[in-house]
Amino acid sequence: MPVFTSIEGWYIASMEFGTQILQYLLSGISTGAIYALIGIGFSIIYNATGIINFAQGEFVMLGGMFTLFLLEALQLPLWAAVPLAVLLATLVGLLFERLAIRPMRRASPISMVIITIGGSILLRGLTMLIWDKDTHALPPFSGEEPIMISGATMLPQHLWIIGITVVLICLNKWFFSHTISGKAMRACSYNPRAAGLVGVDVRRMVLLSFVISAAMGSLAGIIVAPLTMTAYDVGVMLGLKGFCAAIIGGMSSGLPTVIGGLILGVLESLGAGMISSGYKDAIAFIILLLILFIRPQGLFGKPESERV
Repeated sequence: MPVFTSIEGWYIASMEFGTQILQYLLSGISTGAIYALIGIGFSIIYNATGIINFAQGEFVMLGGMFTLFLLEALQLPLWAAVPLAVLLATLVGLLFERLAIRPMRRASPISMVIITIGGSILLRGLTMLIWDKDTHALPPFSGEEPIMISGATMLPQHLWIIGITVVLICLNKWFFSHTISGKAMRACSYNPRAAGLVGVDVRRMVLLSFVISAAMGSLAGIIVAPLTMTAYDVGVMLGLKGFCAAIIGGMSSGLPTVIGGLILGVLESLGAGMISSGYKDAIAFIILLLILFIRPQGLFGKPESERV
């Protein structure tokens, strides 16, 4: 009898452990999808301009804050507030490129990085002055009733995050593979001078890269805000983790960055659940340091890789 009791206890414990792991994996995939979207924004700008845009996280923040403003101040329905908020954040990205990046295109890479960091601080400060320092939550897109999956729970908002991410990744792939503008941006990533000689408007492609990355970042901020809430400073950490995902993926604007985001999200979720939630943010930066020390070109990049 004690033998059967111990076997039964072991079986119950293993089932509970499996349910916990599944819960962490589901949470990590959802979080990783957000990091992937932000990371693709980093990669698109880098491939088109050679610039690491550290203001990318602020576009994530602006997506959530603009949506909050449209919902509360203008009393718009959610279905109307979301696309309008993306449009407003995209307009900010366009102005950022025109006013901050284009006049300094001939500056050194370190100067461009400093400019993007300064832009990030400016956007964050303006947002704090216009709104406030409080944390706000957006309403979920389709209720808060948890969905049971083999003992683990998943909120409907997680499905929205995964679904929208998949759609955006497919649209991103189609745009760069099957449209004239997408192919022109890829040509600029290979050799801007040669692209300009064959008639590609390089400045227009740079502007388009900022527009696309701002739109993707703002939408990422909107779909994650019902879970993590939004505030003037949420873009800092999300932006850095998106940058980690891009580094893991070798600064590719395609599937490698998506995989990098998912790896980062799952490892972060497992570490927070099985070790301590206090190490949640540190895990991303430990992974980043390991990648930079061991394989600087990323897990999926080549030692002498072309920027694609």
